[in-house]
Amino acid sequence: MIHPDFLVIGTVTKDLQAGGYTVGGTVTFASLTARNLGQRTAVVTRASSDLSLNPLYQGIEVLRLPSPVTTTFQNLYSADGTRTQFLRAVAGKIKTEDIPPAWREAKIVLLGPLADELEGSIAGIFPRALIGVTPQGWMRCWDGDGRVFPKPWDGAAEVLTCARVVIFSEKDVQRDENVIQDYARMAETLVVTHGPGGATVYHQGEARRLPAFKTIEIDPTGAGDVFAAAYLIELERSGDPYTAAHFANCVASFVVEKPGTEGIPTLEQVEQRLAAGESQLLVIASCSTARSRHS
Repeated sequence: MIHPDFLVIGTVTKDLQAGGYTVGGTVTFASLTARNLGQRTAVVTRASSDLSLNPLYQGIEVLRLPSPVTTTFQNLYSADGTRTQFLRAVAGKIKTEDIPPAWREAKIVLLGPLADELEGSIAGIFPRALIGVTPQGWMRCWDGDGRVFPKPWDGAAEVLTCARVVIFSEKDVQRDENVIQDYARMAETLVVTHGPGGATVYHQGEARRLPAFKTIEIDPTGAGDVFAAAYLIELERSGDPYTAAHFANCVASFVVEKPGTEGIPTLEQVEQRLAAGESQLLVIASCSTARSRHS
Protein backbone atom coordinates (compact mmCIF):
# COMPACT_ATOMS: atom_id res chain seq x y z
CA MET A 1 0.00 0.00 0.00
CA ILE A 2 1.29 3.45 -0.96
CA HIS A 3 0.57 6.11 1.62
CA PRO A 4 -2.25 8.47 0.62
CA ASP A 5 -2.17 12.25 0.49
CA PHE A 6 -5.55 12.39 2.20
CA LEU A 7 -6.99 9.74 4.52
CA VAL A 8 -10.55 9.83 5.89
CA ILE A 9 -11.62 7.55 8.76
CA GLY A 10 -15.23 6.95 9.80
CA THR A 11 -18.31 4.97 8.87
CA VAL A 12 -20.00 5.40 5.54
CA THR A 13 -23.76 5.70 6.01
CA LYS A 14 -27.06 4.75 4.51
CA ASP A 15 -29.32 7.79 4.68
CA LEU A 16 -32.90 6.59 4.43
CA GLN A 17 -35.23 8.36 2.03
CA ALA A 18 -38.65 7.59 0.62
CA GLY A 19 -38.29 4.41 -1.38
CA GLY A 20 -34.66 3.73 -0.55
CA TYR A 21 -31.45 5.37 0.62
CA THR A 22 -28.43 7.36 -0.48
CA VAL A 23 -24.80 6.69 0.46
CA GLY A 24 -23.47 9.45 2.69
CA GLY A 25 -21.43 10.28 5.75
CA THR A 26 -18.35 12.39 6.32
CA VAL A 27 -16.13 9.81 4.63
CA THR A 28 -18.19 10.03 1.45
CA PHE A 29 -18.35 13.80 1.06
CA ALA A 30 -14.81 14.44 2.31
CA SER A 31 -13.12 11.73 0.23
CA LEU A 32 -14.91 12.74 -2.98
CA THR A 33 -13.86 16.33 -2.34
CA ALA A 34 -10.22 15.37 -1.76
CA ARG A 35 -10.19 13.24 -4.90
CA ASN A 36 -11.72 16.02 -7.00
CA LEU A 37 -9.14 18.47 -5.68
CA GLY A 38 -6.33 16.24 -6.91
CA GLN A 39 -5.40 14.35 -3.73
CA ARG A 40 -4.45 10.67 -3.69
CA THR A 41 -7.30 9.64 -1.39
CA ALA A 42 -8.04 6.67 0.85
CA VAL A 43 -10.82 5.73 3.26
CA VAL A 44 -11.00 3.43 6.26
CA THR A 45 -14.61 2.57 7.01
CA ARG A 46 -16.82 -0.17 8.38
CA ALA A 47 -19.89 -1.27 6.46
CA SER A 48 -21.77 -4.34 5.30
CA SER A 49 -20.48 -6.09 2.18
CA ASP A 50 -23.74 -5.58 0.28
CA LEU A 51 -23.37 -1.78 0.27
CA SER A 52 -22.26 -0.70 -3.20
CA LEU A 53 -19.69 2.11 -3.25
CA ASN A 54 -19.05 2.06 -7.01
CA PRO A 55 -18.98 4.07 -9.17
CA LEU A 56 -19.32 6.78 -6.50
CA TYR A 57 -15.91 6.00 -4.97
CA GLN A 58 -14.07 5.62 -8.25
CA GLY A 59 -10.41 6.58 -7.87
CA ILE A 60 -10.48 6.26 -4.06
CA GLU A 61 -8.80 3.39 -2.23
CA VAL A 62 -11.25 1.95 0.28
CA LEU A 63 -10.50 -0.35 3.20
CA ARG A 64 -13.93 -1.69 4.14
CA LEU A 65 -13.83 -3.42 7.52
CA PRO A 66 -16.43 -6.17 7.94
CA SER A 67 -19.78 -5.48 9.57
CA PRO A 68 -23.19 -7.18 9.49
CA VAL A 69 -24.84 -3.77 9.03
CA THR A 70 -24.08 -0.30 7.68
CA THR A 71 -24.59 2.72 9.93
CA THR A 72 -28.04 3.99 8.97
CA PHE A 73 -29.69 7.34 9.68
CA GLN A 74 -33.29 8.46 9.20
CA ASN A 75 -34.58 12.00 9.52
CA LEU A 76 -38.24 12.67 10.25
CA TYR A 77 -39.72 16.15 9.90
CA SER A 78 -42.73 17.66 11.65
CA ALA A 79 -45.20 20.00 9.95
CA ASP A 80 -43.16 23.02 11.02
CA GLY A 81 -39.94 21.57 9.58
CA THR A 82 -38.42 20.47 12.89
CA ARG A 83 -36.10 17.52 12.39
CA THR A 84 -35.92 14.44 14.58
CA GLN A 85 -33.00 12.18 13.75
CA PHE A 86 -32.88 8.43 14.31
CA LEU A 87 -29.96 6.01 14.17
CA ARG A 88 -31.41 2.78 12.79
CA ALA A 89 -28.23 0.68 12.62
CA VAL A 90 -24.63 1.05 13.83
CA ALA A 91 -21.70 -0.64 12.10
CA GLY A 92 -19.42 -0.70 15.12
CA LYS A 93 -16.02 0.61 16.16
CA ILE A 94 -12.98 1.40 14.05
CA LYS A 95 -9.90 0.74 16.16
CA THR A 96 -6.31 1.88 16.05
CA GLU A 97 -5.10 -1.52 14.85
CA ASP A 98 -7.47 -1.33 11.88
CA ILE A 99 -5.39 1.41 10.22
CA PRO A 100 -2.82 -0.03 7.74
CA PRO A 101 0.79 0.84 8.67
CA ALA A 102 1.50 2.44 5.28
CA TRP A 103 -1.54 4.70 5.63
CA ARG A 104 -0.22 6.05 8.91
CA GLU A 105 2.21 8.06 6.77
CA ALA A 106 -0.60 10.07 5.17
CA LYS A 107 -0.02 13.81 4.74
CA ILE A 108 -3.55 14.78 5.83
CA VAL A 109 -5.90 12.78 8.05
CA LEU A 110 -9.54 13.61 8.72
CA LEU A 111 -11.26 11.82 11.59
CA GLY A 112 -14.98 11.92 10.80
CA PRO A 113 -17.02 9.92 13.32
CA LEU A 114 -20.80 9.90 13.00
CA ALA A 115 -21.89 7.41 15.66
CA ASP A 116 -19.08 7.35 18.25
CA GLU A 117 -17.32 4.72 16.13
CA LEU A 118 -13.73 5.95 16.39
CA GLU A 119 -11.33 5.35 19.23
CA GLY A 120 -9.83 8.65 20.31
CA SER A 121 -6.39 7.01 20.38
CA ILE A 122 -6.43 6.82 16.57
CA ALA A 123 -5.40 10.48 16.50
CA GLY A 124 -2.05 9.52 18.01
CA ILE A 125 -0.79 7.12 15.33
CA PHE A 126 -0.03 9.60 12.54
CA PRO A 127 3.45 11.00 13.27
CA ARG A 128 3.70 13.39 10.31
CA ALA A 129 0.11 14.13 9.35
CA LEU A 130 -1.92 17.29 9.51
CA ILE A 131 -4.81 15.90 11.54
CA GLY A 132 -8.28 17.40 11.38
CA VAL A 133 -11.38 16.34 13.26
CA THR A 134 -15.09 16.77 12.60
CA PRO A 135 -16.31 15.55 16.00
CA GLN A 136 -20.08 15.49 15.51
CA GLY A 137 -20.18 11.70 16.02
CA TRP A 138 -18.60 12.19 19.45
CA MET A 139 -21.20 14.87 20.23
CA ARG A 140 -24.29 12.72 19.90
CA CYS A 141 -25.94 9.83 21.72
CA TRP A 142 -29.15 7.89 21.10
CA ASP A 143 -31.83 6.15 23.14
CA GLY A 144 -33.29 2.67 22.83
CA ASP A 145 -35.48 3.75 19.93
CA GLY A 146 -32.49 5.20 18.10
CA ARG A 147 -33.52 8.82 18.61
CA VAL A 148 -30.42 11.01 18.48
CA PHE A 149 -29.63 13.63 21.13
CA PRO A 150 -26.67 15.99 21.63
CA LYS A 151 -24.09 15.27 24.34
CA PRO A 152 -20.75 16.73 25.45
CA TRP A 153 -17.59 15.52 23.68
CA ASP A 154 -16.14 13.52 26.56
CA GLY A 155 -12.87 12.51 24.88
CA ALA A 156 -11.94 15.91 23.48
CA ALA A 157 -8.73 16.32 25.49
CA GLU A 158 -7.25 13.02 24.23
CA VAL A 159 -7.94 13.85 20.58
CA LEU A 160 -6.89 17.49 20.75
CA THR A 161 -3.42 16.65 22.02
CA CYS A 162 -2.76 15.32 18.50
CA ALA A 163 -5.18 17.07 16.16
CA ARG A 164 -4.31 20.50 14.77
CA VAL A 165 -7.75 21.47 13.53
CA VAL A 166 -11.28 20.93 14.85
CA ILE A 167 -14.19 21.77 12.57
CA PHE A 168 -17.86 21.63 13.49
CA SER A 169 -21.14 23.39 12.86
CA GLU A 170 -22.57 25.83 15.38
CA LYS A 171 -25.60 23.50 15.37
CA ASP A 172 -23.47 20.66 16.76
CA VAL A 173 -23.16 22.60 20.03
CA GLN A 174 -26.61 24.25 19.89
CA ARG A 175 -24.88 27.57 19.17
CA ASP A 176 -23.61 27.60 22.78
CA GLU A 177 -20.90 30.26 22.81
CA ASN A 178 -19.46 28.97 26.10
CA VAL A 179 -18.88 25.54 24.59
CA ILE A 180 -17.32 27.09 21.48
CA GLN A 181 -14.94 29.14 23.61
CA ASP A 182 -13.96 26.05 25.62
CA TYR A 183 -12.96 24.20 22.45
CA ALA A 184 -11.24 27.30 21.08
CA ARG A 185 -8.97 27.30 24.13
CA MET A 186 -8.21 23.58 23.74
CA ALA A 187 -7.63 23.43 19.99
CA GLU A 188 -4.72 24.84 18.02
CA THR A 189 -7.25 25.92 15.41
CA LEU A 190 -11.02 25.73 15.74
CA VAL A 191 -13.35 26.42 12.82
CA VAL A 192 -17.07 26.85 13.44
CA THR A 193 -19.27 26.81 10.35
CA HIS A 194 -22.48 28.86 10.15
CA GLY A 195 -24.09 27.55 6.97
CA PRO A 196 -25.00 30.59 4.85
CA GLY A 197 -23.20 32.75 7.41
CA GLY A 198 -19.75 31.46 6.44
CA ALA A 199 -17.23 30.29 9.05
CA THR A 200 -15.38 31.63 12.08
CA VAL A 201 -11.73 30.68 12.59
CA TYR A 202 -10.33 30.72 16.15
CA HIS A 203 -6.53 30.72 16.07
CA GLN A 204 -3.94 31.93 18.59
CA GLY A 205 -6.50 33.92 20.57
CA GLU A 206 -8.03 35.61 17.53
CA ALA A 207 -11.48 34.98 16.04
CA ARG A 208 -12.04 35.95 12.42
CA ARG A 209 -15.27 35.52 10.43
CA LEU A 210 -14.95 34.54 6.74
CA PRO A 211 -18.14 35.06 4.68
CA ALA A 212 -19.74 32.42 2.51
CA PHE A 213 -19.71 32.64 -1.27
CA LYS A 214 -22.66 33.98 -3.22
CA THR A 215 -24.60 31.06 -4.64
CA ILE A 216 -28.06 29.52 -4.85
CA GLU A 217 -28.62 26.92 -2.15
CA ILE A 218 -30.60 23.84 -3.19
CA ASP A 219 -29.37 21.18 -0.75
CA PRO A 220 -26.85 21.81 2.07
CA THR A 221 -26.30 18.09 2.74
CA GLY A 222 -22.61 17.33 3.22
CA ALA A 223 -21.48 20.95 2.93
CA GLY A 224 -19.71 20.83 6.30
CA ASP A 225 -17.78 17.71 5.33
CA VAL A 226 -16.80 19.21 1.99
CA PHE A 227 -15.68 22.35 3.82
CA ALA A 228 -13.57 20.30 6.23
CA ALA A 229 -11.74 18.41 3.49
CA ALA A 230 -11.07 21.57 1.50
CA TYR A 231 -9.91 23.43 4.61
CA LEU A 232 -7.31 20.81 5.48
CA ILE A 233 -6.02 20.58 1.91
CA GLU A 234 -5.52 24.33 1.64
CA LEU A 235 -4.08 24.61 5.17
CA GLU A 236 -1.49 21.95 4.32
CA ARG A 237 -0.62 23.86 1.14
CA SER A 238 -0.59 27.45 2.43
CA GLY A 239 -0.15 27.15 6.18
CA ASP A 240 -2.64 30.00 6.64
CA PRO A 241 -5.81 29.18 8.66
CA TYR A 242 -7.75 32.13 7.22
CA THR A 243 -6.82 31.54 3.58
CA ALA A 244 -7.87 27.93 4.14
CA ALA A 245 -11.32 29.03 5.34
CA HIS A 246 -11.80 31.29 2.34
CA PHE A 247 -10.86 28.41 0.03
CA ALA A 248 -13.13 25.98 1.91
CA ASN A 249 -16.07 28.39 1.76
CA CYS A 250 -15.61 28.51 -2.00
CA VAL A 251 -15.51 24.72 -2.38
CA ALA A 252 -18.56 24.25 -0.12
CA SER A 253 -20.51 26.82 -2.14
CA PHE A 254 -20.63 24.36 -5.05
CA VAL A 255 -21.99 21.36 -3.18
CA VAL A 256 -25.09 23.22 -1.93
CA GLU A 257 -26.09 24.03 -5.52
CA LYS A 258 -27.01 20.41 -6.34
CA PRO A 259 -28.46 17.47 -4.42
CA GLY A 260 -26.19 15.07 -2.56
CA THR A 261 -22.68 14.64 -3.93
CA GLU A 262 -23.52 15.90 -7.42
CA GLY A 263 -22.20 19.40 -6.78
CA ILE A 264 -18.73 18.56 -5.45
CA PRO A 265 -16.47 20.62 -7.71
CA THR A 266 -13.19 20.08 -9.49
CA LEU A 267 -10.13 22.16 -8.66
CA GLU A 268 -10.54 24.05 -11.93
CA GLN A 269 -14.07 25.08 -11.01
CA VAL A 270 -12.91 26.26 -7.60
CA GLU A 271 -10.07 28.31 -9.05
CA GLN A 272 -12.47 30.02 -11.44
CA ARG A 273 -14.86 30.98 -8.65
CA LEU A 274 -12.02 32.18 -6.45
CA ALA A 275 -10.80 34.37 -9.28
CA ALA A 276 -14.30 35.86 -9.59
CA GLY A 277 -14.10 36.88 -5.92
CA GLU A 278 -17.78 36.33 -5.16
CA SER A 279 -17.44 35.94 -1.39
CA GLN A 280 -20.75 37.13 -0.03
CA LEU A 281 -23.67 35.77 1.95
CA LEU A 282 -25.50 32.81 0.47
CA VAL A 283 -28.86 33.18 -1.25
CA ILE A 284 -31.32 30.55 -0.04
CA ALA A 285 -33.40 29.27 -2.94
CA SER A 286 -35.82 27.03 -1.09
CA CYS A 287 -36.13 26.48 2.64
CA SER A 288 -38.18 23.34 1.98
CA THR A 289 -35.19 21.62 0.33
CA ALA A 290 -32.53 22.94 2.69
CA ARG A 291 -32.41 20.04 5.09
CA SER A 292 -29.05 18.65 6.12
CA ARG A 293 -28.75 15.01 7.12
CA HIS A 294 -25.93 15.16 9.62
CA SER A 295 -25.27 18.84 10.42
